[in-house]
Amino acid sequence: MIEGWWIFPLLGVAAGVAAGLLGIGGGLVIIGVLVWLLPSFGVPPEATMHAALASSLASIVLTASSSARAHHRRGSVLWPTVAWMVPGLLLGGWLGSFVAVALEGEVLRRCVAVYCFLVALQMAFGGPRGDAARPDVVPVGWLMSAAGTGIGAVSAVVGIGGGSLTVPLLVWRGVVPVRAVGTSAACGIFIAIASAAGYAMNAPLGALPAHAVGYVYLPAAIGIALGSVLAAPLGTRLAHAISGVALKRVFAGFMVLVGISLLV
Repeated sequence: MIEGWWIFPLLGVAAGVAAGLLGIGGGLVIIGVLVWLLPSFGVPPEATMHAALASSLASIVLTASSSARAHHRRGSVLWPTVAWMVPGLLLGGWLGSFVAVALEGEVLRRCVAVYCFLVALQMAFGGPRGDAARPDVVPVGWLMSAAGTGIGAVSAVVGIGGGSLTVPLLVWRGVVPVRAVGTSAACGIFIAIASAAGYAMNAPLGALPAHAVGYVYLPAAIGIALGSVLAAPLGTRLAHAISGVALKRVFAGFMVLVGISLLV
């Protein structure tokens, strides 16, 4: 059934606003809601977690592309760094999705819940520091490729575009935070492509009902992508009017609730 398809663009709007406000993808927001929504669209309970992760990643392809394009216009994407990370991101995303498909839904649910708690801690008490950042820093080399493999694998398992991993890594390497965010957005495109392809191609035959490719439920992926692309600029504007520290702590609390709901 796809009568309630309109709910997916609304979910995309919420995720897009979160992305614009906080500088992270809305992957965890999307997954937390899809786990509850998808069964009402005929997705079998045993495939719900896989479908939520796969559909979130598929939507990130368009969302990250839009974000990277906007950052590129402002000169905030370090393309040499992206080029070095891409091989690892593609390999890690594919391998991570291959592992995730082999795991039971309950195991995946716990993995995502734990990651929600870790993000909540980072949002509440941490955050990237730009004290040692220099505008001329452009990290390259095989270490960045290796890091990309790990980032891609973890992102595929928890259904995100990797921003919460890539941004801290780049800032640690001395990249200015705004360029770290832009570069991370470009990296997210490749993570999402490889991961979504893995969930689509490695899923058991007939894993989901109609309107799906493997574990990717197309109405969700397309609707969320369209909504998030349209809403992200609104989130960016709101970010300039709201206290960043307070906002991050509120979002941290929301992440804790998402993690608890997944465990329950």
